[in-house]
Amino acid sequence: MRIVFATQAADPDHPVLGATLAKIRALAARVDEVVVIADSVVPEALPDNCVAHSFAASSQAGRGARYVGALAPELLRKPVAVLAHMSPIYALLAAPLARPLRVPLLLWFTQQAAGPSLQAAERVVDRILTVDERSVPLRSSKVRAIGHGIDVAALPCVPERRPPLRRLLGLGRYAPVKGWETALRALTELPEATLVLHGPTLTDGDRAELPRLQSLARELNVDGRVSFGGEVPYAQVPHLFGLADAVVNATQGNAADKVVYEAAAACLPVFAASPVFDGLLPEQMRFHGDYPGSLAERIRDYEGGAGAQLRERVQAEHSAAHWAERVLEEAGA
Repeated sequence: MRIVFATQAADPDHPVLGATLAKIRALAARVDEVVVIADSVVPEALPDNCVAHSFAASSQAGRGARYVGALAPELLRKPVAVLAHMSPIYALLAAPLARPLRVPLLLWFTQQAAGPSLQAAERVVDRILTVDERSVPLRSSKVRAIGHGIDVAALPCVPERRPPLRRLLGLGRYAPVKGWETALRALTELPEATLVLHGPTLTDGDRAELPRLQSLARELNVDGRVSFGGEVPYAQVPHLFGLADAVVNATQGNAADKVVYEAAAACLPVFAASPVFDGLLPEQMRFHGDYPGSLAERIRDYEGGAGAQLRERVQAEHSAAHWAERVLEEAGA
């Protein structure tokens, strides 16, 4: 049994997609071969039963042509499915080749925002796989919630964090949708707390947001308690968890940010605004993203003892093993 996995990057040092390797490894443990087709790929980081193809090129047209060129011969070998990871364009390019051969076409997607490519992909794929039905921005009978695919084994459980929680950590892009302003304003009500942020600036909007947040921190007189760090390789995330008392995630809307599940897997208290986390986090660890005071209140009122239960929930419903089993189920394997 073989499966094709198409993604932007299969690189353990990628700050955003480094965790993708856990999904690939989980699939590789359950099939004879995983064919990884990626723009950026580190073959030595893949399991032995993986075949890697890079479609890197200097232009978008070139990347598309190389992607199709790598995919076509693999489809003739009748894989159990093609899984397009996060990018609807991979599904759209695969559809004219996969559908005549009756190879199931799956799309994994968890972002809140999407352009017309997601709507177009919905029409040609067999399934859209996501964390929660709310974590994909469309309604379709093709949507399946299968959990997030977290590498729990790579996230050792930190020692129990007892109140007061002073060392707060936030991981994610410097983008308005991430709600870092809410976290900064909450600091004004938590005079003993510090906040360490780490994240990339991937877009013009991100690059404009970072100086705005730095200016706001000075305006609120919390700049001495806030650290604005850059992106970090995925392998450094467990180390950052070990230095923190709690993780804060103020992302707006129906987000299913991976860091929340990772922090929970590491037994860290984690406070999140998205309603998608109502199945993972107790009410006492969820806050209203528009009200900084609600975040400050949750942190002040934390009584301890949540870590072990959070890890158990991630292991049961969001582990990479659970995710891979559900992918193969949806592929009809």
